[in-house]
Amino acid sequence: MQPPSRLVRFLAPFLTLTLLLAVPAAQPLAAAQAGANAKLQIVILEGEGAINNARQRTARDPVVEVRDENNRPIAGAVVTFALPDRGASGAFANGAKTVTATTNAQGQATATGLQANNAAGEFQIHVTASHEGQTASTTISQTNLAAAGGASAGKVAAILAIVGGAAAGAAIALTRSDESPTPIPGPGPTPPPTPSATITSGTPTVGAPR
Repeated sequence: MQPPSRLVRFLAPFLTLTLLLAVPAAQPLAAAQAGANAKLQIVILEGEGAINNARQRTARDPVVEVRDENNRPIAGAVVTFALPDRGASGAFANGAKTVTATTNAQGQATATGLQANNAAGEFQIHVTASHEGQTASTTISQTNLAAAGGASAGKVAAILAIVGGAAAGAAIALTRSDESPTPIPGPGPTPPPTPSATITSGTPTVGAPR
């Protein structure tokens, strides 16, 4: 059996080589972990919950803002907006189902030229952002409204407001009818009759004869 000191001297070159090979491999791993922790954020600015007129093919253009993990806007991020292929949906310019935009200095990107199709119902616009190897995604929900008789969404909303106002007035009237009626004050007590004046006949005074 070799003495411990000779064994250490024998294994030292192998230990050094092992450390040299391990350090370069650890650096890319740390960089990958740091990149995984840096996440993008997509903030929806416009378009969420929009009601589109399917008959007139109008729609609200979606607008998003891309931010980094510190909530700062990112310029130059690539954003893709994608529409469903069937059912309630729409189209961008030239009938395209997808459109790509680049964020401006404020980190904002807009999908311009959105038009609703003639299918009524709710649909989602899938949004994907990428920047320096990082990606993020979200969805924007919109609804195509096929108003009967060509009525616009504004007219339908106005009709609902009128109906709602009438219902509120009826409720107030019912509430008031349940209340106890306010008594109407009647005439006060009859005052006693004023006594008639009594005239007493007195004896005329006659002066002395002249």
